[in-house]
Amino acid sequence: MLLQLSADELGRLIVAQAGSVRLPLTERLIEKHCEVKGRRATSGDIASWNNSIPVVVKALLDSGLGEVEVQVEVDLPHTNSAVDLVLCGRQPGTGADSYLAVELKQVRHATVDPRCPIAVDLGFGDTKNKLHPVRQVQRYCEYMVRYLPHLRESADRLTGVALLHNARDADVEALFALPESDHGFLYTLDDLDRFRRVLTSKFAPTSGKQAALALDQARKDPLLKVTDVARQRSVVGGGLILLDEQYLAFDLITRHLEKTAPFTGFDVGLFYDPDTAHSPAPASGGKRVYILRGGPGSGKSAVALELQRALGLKGRETVLASGSHAYTETLRDIMIGTARQGQLTDKSRSALKLYQYFNSFADSPPDGLDVLICDEAHRMRRNSTDRWTPKELRDDDRPQATELIRAAKVPIFLLDDHQSIRPDEVGTAGYLKELAEDSGCVVEVTDLEGTFRAGGSKLYQRWVQQLLGFDDSDPVAWRPDGRMTLVVADGPEQMERFIRERDLEGATARITAGFCWPWSNPDGNRLVDDVVIGDWRRPWNVKPQHSVPHAPKSDLWSTDRRGIDQIGCVYTAQTFEYDWNAVIIGPDLLFRNGKFTVARSASSDPAFRGPFDDAIVDRCIRNAYHVLLTRGVVGTVVYAVDPETHNELRRLIPGTIGMQQYDGAQPKLTAEGSQLPPDYSRRDR
Repeated sequence: MLLQLSADELGRLIVAQAGSVRLPLTERLIEKHCEVKGRRATSGDIASWNNSIPVVVKALLDSGLGEVEVQVEVDLPHTNSAVDLVLCGRQPGTGADSYLAVELKQVRHATVDPRCPIAVDLGFGDTKNKLHPVRQVQRYCEYMVRYLPHLRESADRLTGVALLHNARDADVEALFALPESDHGFLYTLDDLDRFRRVLTSKFAPTSGKQAALALDQARKDPLLKVTDVARQRSVVGGGLILLDEQYLAFDLITRHLEKTAPFTGFDVGLFYDPDTAHSPAPASGGKRVYILRGGPGSGKSAVALELQRALGLKGRETVLASGSHAYTETLRDIMIGTARQGQLTDKSRSALKLYQYFNSFADSPPDGLDVLICDEAHRMRRNSTDRWTPKELRDDDRPQATELIRAAKVPIFLLDDHQSIRPDEVGTAGYLKELAEDSGCVVEVTDLEGTFRAGGSKLYQRWVQQLLGFDDSDPVAWRPDGRMTLVVADGPEQMERFIRERDLEGATARITAGFCWPWSNPDGNRLVDDVVIGDWRRPWNVKPQHSVPHAPKSDLWSTDRRGIDQIGCVYTAQTFEYDWNAVIIGPDLLFRNGKFTVARSASSDPAFRGPFDDAIVDRCIRNAYHVLLTRGVVGTVVYAVDPETHNELRRLIPGTIGMQQYDGAQPKLTAEGSQLPPDYSRRDR
């Protein structure tokens, strides 16, 4: 949140000052934005503050509601999305807490995409559709209710409106076709009297400070992780609440299917609901391919799982494929785990059909599936040939992507251009778009801009990219933003103790490392302590195709609580997230001459054995650390084996692990900010 003041207090800040084009309120918000967000406000933000907020403040004052508290740019839990305004006060009559979420739009004209009633052109002059303002505020309200139990105490506690204060009804007429609800009403310049009536129905002319405090201090439910979403999908409405570009892409795809793809009557038991299934008109025109591109934690897998759930309820043959063994086997394991007595065989068969690998479609008939969702598509290989491929199916010249596009009526790819981690992984948006268009397909690329990991910190996401030198950027000092905790450990022992304490507190916590140590087969029933740093030694997670007592299979390392006893590698950590993320940077990433450089010779990854160009290996190692550093939901702890590199991390990151004592109890390690590392607490004389 950038600012909270009463309407009376804001009223004094929206009085224009002689010689200034900006209101005092705008100047204050510009300063707060830079302080809180760590970057300058955009021209759009500034224009909204200067032109839109005064409309709401004046409406409150005209309605005698000067004591209502106004919160500006209110962050949604666990994500970087924010509601423009939340008004806080008391319900007339009952005195109960009452809230109104307001999305402000300066648009004067708007049209709706004929393909999708929630995709709108708001006249900004760019080529991108935006989410319908009413649906945007509806989703924001649903998300707030989902994660803030305080708002669930009564059905009418939270209301949402989209206010287009510059637009006339006639100029945005198409927007009124979308049904309104208590979480989303639409008001224009012609409707300001109605908007004021909403204000007087929601708020009594008394102080809203206690209501604002209650919302600000409200307990937040923990973020649903990918595996939580997968477990909940057997319950209607049990997935993540999709926001902004996530929801727009989801709706566009489902509506395209309703209009074009014939219904097949697919039934896999878990999702199918015959009451909602129907048969649309047959497809016409060229095949449409969807590419959803987003960074770590942008909700790609949430969209994939929710698409599969929603389409499965309608009887759509929807298969989710990936190039990740850990991800696919975890999803299969979760589905099999829902089997009731006598259902195990059927559930196992359905899980194998619903969750497959990219190389499973070499001999699939054209358009044999309704929908093929390719999650983690950055891990797509050049071709599907491997040492187990039958001779008659070997085709080194046919791209794996071509097989996937051919296999379904509607192929969907979800990817991150910075997460391919092996030399033969080629999945980028540009590569797939060119290949699909050469095959005569129509391609739609959607960028998922949000982040639901790292406390919703876009600043952290960008910091990691700069640290690793993406886009030729240089490392910068980490500036804490209140969303993500980032600290440096003095050594692996301290790191492990910190992570284990978080685990004992009930958080999910894991340690990962760069692939700089050998990965041995188990020694009988015992894992080998391969990761050795001084006197500290720990085993990697269990190798695929192996098992040992008292340790999870490699596919379940991220989700089985016993995984805290092993060090995870990039192949088992990718896709998953945990509350606390500890990363050991090995000697394959060194800080030298003012920047981080890759030392290929220090890598133990067998994927790099071969005549691969150094530039390709460099990209893969940087991408691997990009994956490892972006698994944390609450915080990340880092340690570098190389002393010079570790000192650079100390220079860039102010946070350290400190020892705190609570009421005479056993001291415990906490992330408490800067302190002098013990090794440097005494000067040499």
